[in-house]
Amino acid sequence: MLRRALPAMLGAAGLAMALTGCNNASSAQRGASQHPSGSGVPDDGILRLGQASPPQNSTMKASADARFTVTPTKVRTGTRAEMQRSGLKEEDGSSPQVPVFVWSTLTHKSGTPMSLNDMNDLVVRTNQDQRTRPLIVVMGEAQWRDCPDTDYNKKLHAGQSEKICTAYLIPEGQTAVAVELSRGFYQMPLQWPVSF
Repeated sequence: MLRRALPAMLGAAGLAMALTGCNNASSAQRGASQHPSGSGVPDDGILRLGQASPPQNSTMKASADARFTVTPTKVRTGTRAEMQRSGLKEEDGSSPQVPVFVWSTLTHKSGTPMSLNDMNDLVVRTNQDQRTRPLIVVMGEAQWRDCPDTDYNKKLHAGQSEKICTAYLIPEGQTAVAVELSRGFYQMPLQWPVSF
């Protein structure tokens, strides 16, 4: 069973995603943001860890009528030792990487049942403005002590939720500063900053 993400063999350049913008708004500016259309989301798209995204529309043809929310609850940048203990093979000559763990809750709100794989579209942004998608490995190929494997083929029906942990890889020396969820080309992504 596959987990969603990029293979460990990809170098740092391959992990970068072309998502738009990062946000440097101060907390005072964030507090002053308006919530458009009663969505509960500030104009700058910045949410707190533990705060659910607004309902997202499925991008899958088989579940085109489905809506779901994503709620990142905790983010931790791992260590080189955790990477080495995981059993994950790195490409010879590649730059050292460390894991980032994101704990989140996926909730199916309405419509056709959806798999966890189709709801987990979060990316991690680092302190050097690099973005990376979740790590894809065969189930059991990598073992993380605090981040158990998830069956991403599991389907949720309307009203059901699932708590999951997702692993990402970033270059050693960088740290995760935010979790992001794209809202298309015309809106800034939703962002959940990581507090240290």
